[in-house]
Amino acid sequence: MAINKTAGTARHRYLTALLLGCTALAPASLLAQEASQDVTVLAPITLEGAGDNDADSVVAYSTTAGSKLVTPILDTPASVSVVTSREIEQRGARTAEEVLRYTTGVATDFYGGDDRFDYYKLRGFDASVYRDGLPLQKAFGGIREDAFAYERVEIVKGGNSSVNGPSEPGGIVNYVTKLPRGERFGQAYVTGGSHGHAEAGLDFGNTLTADGTLSYRLTARVQDSEKELDYSRDDATLVMGGLSWRPSDQTTLSVVVDHLERKGSTGSGWPLGTDFGRDVFFGEPDFDSVTNERNAVTAILDHDFGGGLKVNAKARYQDEDRGFGYAYVAGLAGPTVARRELFASEGSGEEIDADANLQYDTQLGWAGSRTVVGLSYQRTKSDNVTRYANNVAYDFDGDGVGETVLYPYPADLNYDWENPRYIGDIDLSLIPVITDQATSSTVKSLYLQEELTFSDRFIANVGLRHDWIDGQQTNRLAGSDTRGDFSKTTTSLGLTWKITQDLSAYASYAESVLPAALTVEPEEGEQFEVGMKYRPAGMNALFTAAVYDLRKTNITRTDSSTSPPIPRTIGEIRARGLELEARAELTDELEVIAAYSYTDTEIMDRLSPNQGNSLGNVPKHLASVWLDYTLAGEGARGDMTFGIGARYKGTAFGGDDNLVKSEAAVLVDAAYSYDVTSDTTLAVNVTNLLDEKHREAAGGSITYNPGREVAVTLRRTW
Repeated sequence: MAINKTAGTARHRYLTALLLGCTALAPASLLAQEASQDVTVLAPITLEGAGDNDADSVVAYSTTAGSKLVTPILDTPASVSVVTSREIEQRGARTAEEVLRYTTGVATDFYGGDDRFDYYKLRGFDASVYRDGLPLQKAFGGIREDAFAYERVEIVKGGNSSVNGPSEPGGIVNYVTKLPRGERFGQAYVTGGSHGHAEAGLDFGNTLTADGTLSYRLTARVQDSEKELDYSRDDATLVMGGLSWRPSDQTTLSVVVDHLERKGSTGSGWPLGTDFGRDVFFGEPDFDSVTNERNAVTAILDHDFGGGLKVNAKARYQDEDRGFGYAYVAGLAGPTVARRELFASEGSGEEIDADANLQYDTQLGWAGSRTVVGLSYQRTKSDNVTRYANNVAYDFDGDGVGETVLYPYPADLNYDWENPRYIGDIDLSLIPVITDQATSSTVKSLYLQEELTFSDRFIANVGLRHDWIDGQQTNRLAGSDTRGDFSKTTTSLGLTWKITQDLSAYASYAESVLPAALTVEPEEGEQFEVGMKYRPAGMNALFTAAVYDLRKTNITRTDSSTSPPIPRTIGEIRARGLELEARAELTDELEVIAAYSYTDTEIMDRLSPNQGNSLGNVPKHLASVWLDYTLAGEGARGDMTFGIGARYKGTAFGGDDNLVKSEAAVLVDAAYSYDVTSDTTLAVNVTNLLDEKHREAAGGSITYNPGREVAVTLRRTW
C-alpha cells in the first residue's frame, strides 16, 4: 500500500474526526469540519490493491468480500469490517472468536468454555463462513478455524446471496489465506502461558527462481495446552504450504495445501443455583473431548487479458473428520446431585468448491462500468452419527414410579458433588443412536454483477444470481431416502453517493436464500440498509455507521402434531439495528478500534409459542474499544507498545423462550510489547485482565465466560 501524507495538521483534527465517525449523527457536521478554514488540507491517501496495508495497520480500505470486485470499503454499499493481520497479532488472537471480539455487529463467546465449534453471530443469526470467497461452512457446527492461517478476516454484515450464494441473512465471515509474497520474509515465535500453554509457530517464504516468477510460503503452528477446566485439552496443529507462479505481471497462479488438527474439550456446565469455580468439572474425563481434522487444497488463478478484460478462477477440495463426546449438566436430581446426559457425534465429509468469473471494465459514455459474469459449483457429501443417553424415568400412570426410561445408559449418569464419582470408560456402542444419516448436495450458480459510476459521485451496484440446489439425505435408521431440489433467484441493489472524496452515504437492498430441509422451501431473507462512511484525507482511518431492517422468512420448524413429525415453513424473524465502528491511527503513536452495535430481534412465527420474543444469545447492546500507544525507543531502549481494551456485552436471553437471561458484563484485555532489537519482540497478552466472572448462555445448567489468561511471546522477524 502506498500512503501519501502531508505533515503539519493540528492534532485536534484527528480527535474531532474520531468523534464524528463514532457518532455519525449528521452529514452536515462532517461537511462543516471539511469546510473549516483553520485546519490544513492534506493530500489524499492512494490505495494499491486490497489488503496491502494489513501487516502495517489496523485499518484496511479495500475488500472483495462485499462483491466479486476489489472495491474500496468507502464505495461498498454494505457494512464491512476487516480485521487485519496487524490487529490479530497485537491482540494475540488465536481463535475466530478472539479475532472477532472487537468488531461491530458480531456477538461472540456465548457458550463459554465449550470448544466444539466457533460461536459467533452476525446481526442475530449464525454466520455463513467463507474462505477466499468460496463457501466453507456455518460457524455453528463447523470446525474451529485457526487465525494463524489467514492474512485477514473480512466481515460483511447482512445477507447477500446474489454475491455469496446460499447463505445466512446475518452476513458472512471470509477468511483470506496467507499466500506467497514473491519476496524473502519470515517470522518465528514461541509462546508460553496460563494452563500449561505451550506454542510455537513459523511463517516464512522466498522466491525459488532467479527471475522471481516462482515463490513459496510455509506456515506452521503447534500448540499443546490445557484450559482452566479440570481434565481439559486445547491442542492444535496447523501445517500449510503454498506455491505461486507469476510468469508475467498479468498472470498469477497460487496453490495452497493445508492440514488442520484440533484436540479440545467440551464444557460440562455447572448446576443451577451453585457457584463453583471455573475449574470444577462435572463431565467425564475419558469421554468429554473434541477431535477435528481437515485437509484442503486450494488453487487461485488471476489473469489480465488487457483491454479491461480479466479472469479470476478458484477451486478448493477438502475432507474432514470430526467428533465429540459431551457429558453435560442438564438439571438437578437432588440437593447436591447434578443430572447429566450424554451426547456424542462422529462424522466425516468432503467438499468441492469452484468459482470462475470474467470481469470487464470499460467506459459507457459518461458512466464507468465494471461487469462481472460468473459460474460457481459446490458439491458436498457427509456422514454423521449422533448418540444420546439419559436416565430420566417417565411416570405415565401417575403412581410415582417411572415406567419407561428414555435412551438409557447402563450406568448411573447422575453426579453427586458431595461424593464425586466418575463413570470411567464409557462404551460408545452402549449409547443409543438417535440419528444416522448420509447427506449430499449440489449447488450450481450463475451470477451477474454490474457497477456503474456516474461523474465520480454516484455508484450504482446491481447483483443478480440464480442457484440450482439439489440435495439427498439417507436415513439409515428409518431405511429411507429424501430428495429435494430448489431453484432460486436473488437480487441486490445498492447506491453510493460520494458526498466528497472522503465521505460517502449509501442505501441498499439485498436478498438471501438458504435451504433448511429437503421437503420445504428454503429460508429466505431480505434486508434494507442505509449507512455512511468517512475516510479523513491524510489520516489513516475509517469510520462507518449503518442502520438496517432485516427479515428472515420461510423459517423451518418441526411440526410434532404429525406422525412422524415433519418440517414446515412458518412465520418470520425480524432484526433491526445500528452499527458504529472506528478504526484509526490518531497519531504516529496512538491507534484506536471502537465499535458499538444495537440489535433488536423479534420472533414473528405465527405458530410458535415464542412469538414476540427475542432470539436467544443475541445481546441488544455490544460495545468495545481497543487502544494501542507506542512509546518510541530512546538510546538502547527499543519501542514499547501498550494496549488496553474493554468489551461490554449486554444481557441476552438464554433461549428463544426468553425465560432466563445471561448477565451483562465488562471485560478488560491488555497487551504489552517491547522491541528487544530491530527484529526481535517480546509481547505479553492478557485476556479478561480482571478475571471477571459472569453467566453466559443460560439453560439447564450454568455456563461461565473464560477466566484470565496470560500469554508471553518471543517473536523474531526477517
